[in-house]
Formats: sequence, C-alpha cells, structure tokens
Amino acid sequence: MPQQPLAQVPADAQWHWQEHGACRQADPLLFFHPQNERGSSRSRRDRSAKLVCSTCDVRLECADYAVRAREPYGVWGGLSEDEREDIYSRLDSHHYPRQRGEGLRVAGEEIAEAVSPRALGIGWGTQRRAR
Repeated sequence: MPQQPLAQVPADAQWHWQEHGACRQADPLLFFHPQNERGSSRSRRDRSAKLVCSTCDVRLECADYAVRAREPYGVWGGLSEDEREDIYSRLDSHHYPRQRGEGLRVAGEEIAEAVSPRALGIGWGTQRRAR
C-alpha cells in the first residue's frame, strides 16, 4: 500500500487523539480492506469497523483529520473510503478544508450519518417487521 504524500497532512495535524482511539483495542485489519475485497465482504468489514468507531471518544477528531488529509485508505472516524471519496468529490480543491475543525464543518452531516443506526444496520430488521 503506497504511503500518503506528506503534502496532504495538514500543517496543524496533532496526533495525541490517536492514543485514545477505540480502534487501538481492535484488530487493525478491521479498518483496512485486503486487496480486491469487494461486495458484501467489504460492507460487513466496514460496518464492523464503524461499530468500533461509534463507541470512540475521539471519533470526531479522527474524521476531521481524515477529511482534511484526504486520507485515501481505511475507515477513519466512522467514514469509509467510499464515503470520504464522496466528500472529496464535492469539495472545491481551491478552498479545501485544511484547518482543524474545517473537516467537521464541511462534512458534518456525512460524519454523523456514517455511524447512525441506519448506516450500522441497527434496528433495520425490527423496523421492517413492524410495518
């Protein structure tokens, strides 16, 4: 896996929040897909990673960093690679969020939705049966 160019790491990046991430107690492979993983396997792994993120005290800092750094790989702050790519594609490259907190400002809805019960598949079966 290629390393991310340092030019994309925000100048004000701080790393102390990573020491408090719920992901530190989980298998790192849960957050990064194996080569050629697709379909339901990838969806299940992403959902499992998002469940860990949903319990994390530093999830918002993580998601903010990932958006600002244009992090290309893995689940960060509950956002999958595809979800972040959707965010990146709608942002103006000339006014890209680089300051701490700007990732949350421009992608707050997506960040909240990423670990919502609907996104995690929680309660979905119960709601369907109740209809």
